[in-house]
Amino acid sequence: MRHGIAIDTEEWDGPDETRPLTGQGRKKVRQAAKGLALMGCVPTHVLSSPLIRAWATAKLVRTSISPSLDIIECEELAPGGSPKELTALLARFPLDAQVLCIGHEPLLGETASYWLTGRSLRNFPIKKAGALHIHFDQQSKVGEGILLWSCQPAFLRIMGAQ
Repeated sequence: MRHGIAIDTEEWDGPDETRPLTGQGRKKVRQAAKGLALMGCVPTHVLSSPLIRAWATAKLVRTSISPSLDIIECEELAPGGSPKELTALLARFPLDAQVLCIGHEPLLGETASYWLTGRSLRNFPIKKAGALHIHFDQQSKVGEGILLWSCQPAFLRIMGAQ
């Protein structure tokens, strides 16, 4: 999942790492999280970029989906991370883990492309508060991921409003 709408960089005086979600961004993430729950998103682990906007998104989503889970801060999800680094991190989890990663573009889209095609491409962008679900069978390798669903944020919000 990509983080929600944050304050524009032009309007923020502090470091980019501390740029928060807007009020509208928080509201849309809450609605999208309800949609994720209806899509059957039941993570066993929640990972987040350390940047404030991603961490805040993770907290809002966790509240709606699985309030008892801890959020694990991961540098691999920060801007500048790579699909290979994120893949190596996720390989340390049990095979039956359902890991919800909350981060940034272009990393998330490039990672999705890497898992689905074996190549890190920028033609799979994820909108703010959008999400997708990629499944790996026990024997799957990079390039053999199965895209179960990809949801635009508006769709998740509509689902969450039901």
